[in-house]
Amino acid sequence: MLFKINTLEDWQMVVDAIIPKLQHKILLLKGNLGAGKTTFSQFLLKSLGSIDEVSSPTYTIVNEYDTPNGVVFHFDLYRIKSVEEVYDIGMEDYLDNARLCIIEWPEIYEDQLDHDTFHTITIEHNEGVREIQFN
Repeated sequence: MLFKINTLEDWQMVVDAIIPKLQHKILLLKGNLGAGKTTFSQFLLKSLGSIDEVSSPTYTIVNEYDTPNGVVFHFDLYRIKSVEEVYDIGMEDYLDNARLCIIEWPEIYEDQLDHDTFHTITIEHNEGVREIQFN
């Protein structure tokens, strides 16, 4: 699925289209700094029923949000230097105990996952327009 985002309100349309397609509890978010990964997460979590304030987990590495259907963990692996560090933070326990795990900057960990266990969203920002690809 491919979407184009021109306004902040367009994010809701993207989220509304993606939620019914989420078959796995791992969602990888890819995109450059400022592409909109956290903005997407904010709209997604609100649509999943979370009333928590959603922020980037850049410094905490993981944020936890409550939803009516279970906990959602939101990761930012940007500062992680090795896959061993990912295991050290207890990634497997998070994955086992979540309704959904959103992982920003997943490249360091992606090869550890079975390819049929996650979805990928890629966000590209060009000249004021964002293109979102959902696989």
